[in-house]
Amino acid sequence: MKIKFLGTGGGRFASISQKRMTGGFRIDNFDGKNYHVDPGPGALVRTYQFGLNPADLDGIFVSHSHTDHYNDAEILIEAMTKGMTKNNGIIMGSQSVFEGFESWGPAISKYHRANSKNLILTANKSKKFPFLTIKGTKTMHGDPTCVGFQIENKNGFKISYTSDTKYFDTLHKYHKGADILIASVLRHGSKSISGHMCSDNFAKLIQEVNPKLAIMTHFGFKMLAANPIEEAKRIYKDTGVRTLAAFDGMLVNVNENHPEKSGMTHLKSKFYSKKSEDSKNNYKQYKKSNNYKNNSNFNKKV
Repeated sequence: MKIKFLGTGGGRFASISQKRMTGGFRIDNFDGKNYHVDPGPGALVRTYQFGLNPADLDGIFVSHSHTDHYNDAEILIEAMTKGMTKNNGIIMGSQSVFEGFESWGPAISKYHRANSKNLILTANKSKKFPFLTIKGTKTMHGDPTCVGFQIENKNGFKISYTSDTKYFDTLHKYHKGADILIASVLRHGSKSISGHMCSDNFAKLIQEVNPKLAIMTHFGFKMLAANPIEEAKRIYKDTGVRTLAAFDGMLVNVNENHPEKSGMTHLKSKFYSKKSEDSKNNYKQYKKSNNYKNNSNFNKKV
């Protein structure tokens, strides 16, 4: 199993500026299936940039109807369904994504929903498939129907994703038992804003959930200025749980038996860009950090 980050920027200004990419992330070979999560602006291009194939998707998850989470969903659905000529895959997400809710959505047209299974998720609603079980997780965000998820494979391995949400007292209950916890963490330190977590919020959530591996992504301008890697190191020191700050092009080779020992590297970019060089530099920062050297096997080839 591999987790591949095709964008780690969050919020409207990161999306507009592309200071960090906003393509979401993929969970590949999850019991042989591939899923794209929150394909924001540029997801299709980043898929090709990092040597992946959008046609090999089996599912697309869209947490809510904000542009930085859904922008490229329809074109990826076209890829998954071979140009809307085949019935294939599953589309999962919030009520607003499928039906619209008040001023939000719908984010995916009826046409694009027609050739795939559709699953509207709500908090604690679970659906079992032959290849996975998926449960919706509660959020508190601007789009009131926004939903995170927890997916489980046949071996009982669980990955949780908070999506955009503020921290609230019962948030940890929805992500209980997660082996890997992935969270949208927009700001650093204690500087949370409405509908979003900050680093201190994430540290508290980690202590309550106690995953084997924690990954934060979806960074805003102020988090990037504060250096997400330093924030992750501080969280690791405070919680004892290995914590990664995702970077554009980051690949995690998941060790299901010992997630905390999962290897990490960067995907090779097919395009030359300053962004790809920044990703390599972020990876080099991790390799120089004793906190990470002691806990991972760094793979040089992808």
